[in-house]
Amino acid sequence: MGLVEERAGPAVLAVEQRVATLLRQMTLSEKIGQMCQINGAEGKIPESLRDAVAGGRLGSVINEVDVETVNELQRIAVEESRLGIPLLIGRDVVHGFKTIFPIPLGQAASWNPELVERAASIAAQEAASVGVNWTFSPMLDVSRDPRWGRIAESFGEDPYLTGELGRAMINGFQGKDLSKPENIAACAKHFAGYGASESGRDYNTTNIPEIELRNVYLPPFEAAVNAGVATVMAGFNDLNGVPCTGNEFLLNQVLREEWQFDGFVVSDWQSIAELAIHGFTANDKESAKSAANAGIDMEMASSTFADHLSQLHEQGLVPLQRIDSAVSRILRLKIRLGLFDNCFIESANFPESANSENLDAARLAAQQSIVMLLNKPGLLPLSRHSISSVAVIGPLADAPNDQLGTWVFDGGPEICQTPVQAIREFADGTFDVHFARGVATTRSITRDDFASAVAAAANADVALMFLGEEAVLSGEAHCRADITLPGNQADLIDAVAATSTPIVLVVLAGRPLALENVANKVDAILYAWHPGTMAGPAITDLLFGVESPSGKLPVTFPRVTGQIPIYYAQKNSGRPGTADCSINMETIGDHAKPDSSGFSSFHLDAGFTPLFCFGHGLSYTEFSYKNMRAPAKPIQMGDWFEVSAELINVGDVAADEVVQLYIRDLVGTVTRPVKELKGFRRLRLKPGERYVVSFRIHTQELAFFGADMQRRVEPGNFRVWIGPDSNADLSADIELVE
Repeated sequence: MGLVEERAGPAVLAVEQRVATLLRQMTLSEKIGQMCQINGAEGKIPESLRDAVAGGRLGSVINEVDVETVNELQRIAVEESRLGIPLLIGRDVVHGFKTIFPIPLGQAASWNPELVERAASIAAQEAASVGVNWTFSPMLDVSRDPRWGRIAESFGEDPYLTGELGRAMINGFQGKDLSKPENIAACAKHFAGYGASESGRDYNTTNIPEIELRNVYLPPFEAAVNAGVATVMAGFNDLNGVPCTGNEFLLNQVLREEWQFDGFVVSDWQSIAELAIHGFTANDKESAKSAANAGIDMEMASSTFADHLSQLHEQGLVPLQRIDSAVSRILRLKIRLGLFDNCFIESANFPESANSENLDAARLAAQQSIVMLLNKPGLLPLSRHSISSVAVIGPLADAPNDQLGTWVFDGGPEICQTPVQAIREFADGTFDVHFARGVATTRSITRDDFASAVAAAANADVALMFLGEEAVLSGEAHCRADITLPGNQADLIDAVAATSTPIVLVVLAGRPLALENVANKVDAILYAWHPGTMAGPAITDLLFGVESPSGKLPVTFPRVTGQIPIYYAQKNSGRPGTADCSINMETIGDHAKPDSSGFSSFHLDAGFTPLFCFGHGLSYTEFSYKNMRAPAKPIQMGDWFEVSAELINVGDVAADEVVQLYIRDLVGTVTRPVKELKGFRRLRLKPGERYVVSFRIHTQELAFFGADMQRRVEPGNFRVWIGPDSNADLSADIELVE
């Protein structure tokens, strides 16, 4: 009996019995076939694909979304193959299918697990309606380098927030019963450490000490396993010299032995064949051996398993037990998905994709994901009754494809509502809307269209500038060395600012941008990420005060690119930066001699603080935090304890606030971060309303891995903060004792 059977109830035992029965009937060729996945042919079934499915030599097809083709492939699998094993149909459903929600980094800015779960549930239902039963999401890479294009797919820089939102997305995709037709299998990727690639370059090397790997990069994946994620994808990256695709420490020791994961592991696209390019293996045959023995169960896109596993087994280089284990995991998922009972799809049984209810959910998600970074008093929200005209400027004001962001294959621009469309509809004749692109694209370097933008701004009460990055500038293999506004957008801001018309900068982007060079030239900044199908209405709602901004940053914003990596959960160092340690480079005298006044951890030309801190986000009201309470008596190890603070809406607008809890272990056997997020709550308060926000914490939640790679909670003194962001100053001290 395996680990699954030893701890299982009758239903799970029945699954295991079905797996075992099938496995006994399978030939080696059929087993290896289950471990293979190939790319679809876009609505066609070539003879080679038909033969592979009928011959039982294929376990999964990726990127086939024509429902008739999917049903025919499933028919061939269950009616023409010897054992009638259905197919897994995979697709990247990263932030929506037809209805496109904000990019995951934007969803993270909502700090709203219920919203993230709802978005994933809608995406699953829409994808399932065409036969997709498996998605390669969520991406759980802790991402602390915004140069990396794939930060757009992440939930940001914090392990706790990433784990909580990842769990929510998994629950949305998989539901409570994976066998229901509207649910699809999730895949936690990329295991592990991919977000730490050197220089923020995709596919690049990652060097992460094991203690940091266990304390920072692995916890979101462990949370995903505990949430019941069906599959895990190995990363492209080489981790400490061993590519993840061939990394037995990750896939067998950590994932299966330590965490008891019973799902299966899929490679990334052709990453098994790429082991040889890494220099880890000599050829495809060695790559297949390394990946199979390390714990890869299914190969995506490339064919090293199909070409070499049989011979590798015959030569005693890949044990049959390893192949059987892989196939058992794949069959287990197919049974749990209910594919053996019914793998055919009737699209008419599903709600229409991109229906009004789904679009409303996308609008709410976009609303809550947008972060107000800056707002000079009296500017936002705008009143439709106190302005006569607005200038809408910028290449992203009317760019439906670009507002969708990266990793969008199935949702098109035809249902998008752009900002300029939504603003015109909202105006409804009460004020004039003058639209000028200013620049053709976010990458443009000419000034040919500046004049029209300047003219529109000069004759308006306010200029709404929609700038940032087109969708093509972020995502996989779209990394940037300089993350300031691309092209000549900063020059366009200068030209519009010269009119003295107030400027609201609305940034659409797939990553945090370094905005210090423009932040002091505008009057307000809304950071909208790539907000999806309903970008226009959501942004308009916030600009005109229909709703108050409530998003909070899931990642730190640097002042300049050279500060990267910069994140809130840093170590203190022996000489931490302080408010009085900055040096003005312009005042350093000629041939000045070094002195100790600046000998602390900071940059001469950028200081040590970010432009906007993790958790930052403004509102149209003001919230006050006071009366923090924490246990005065020592807390026994193994107990629960509670900390609380009073939250007061001291403004005159009803609004949401994301209350954040941070903790620091003041003294440890290894140094600990200056703050770590340990809880958050999204609350809505009316003007004048008070609410006591409480967090109940178990001492085990303060555990960390020490130098011996063992997880522990150490007795001693801790500091706890409750506040609006990672700069929270309302704090209390607690003590843990044995």
